[in-house]
Amino acid sequence: MTSARDDRRTSRRIPLGCDALIQPPNQTQRYEAACLEISPGGLTLETDYVPRISEVLDVLVHQPDGGIERPPLHVRVEVKRCHRTEEGKYQLGAQIIQVMK
Repeated sequence: MTSARDDRRTSRRIPLGCDALIQPPNQTQRYEAACLEISPGGLTLETDYVPRISEVLDVLVHQPDGGIERPPLHVRVEVKRCHRTEEGKYQLGAQIIQVMK
């Protein structure tokens, strides 16, 4: 069943489940995350880090296990949504605003 929220998506989402790192710009501390899915315009992350809505973050998305060894995808994103999961982590929906590498 498709929800009204899914109908608003304009591009296909690709499930990943690979490791990622979140780094707020102008900070040295990094936060571990899992990149749950990615699309041309955004991504979904799960992490212990709790951002503000509209916060800008740098994210490094590592290649999925078993793939060709490549450097991580480095993107700058803007947080569009954040909610706590049943497991106590936070799921972030973020819009890609710049591909850094």
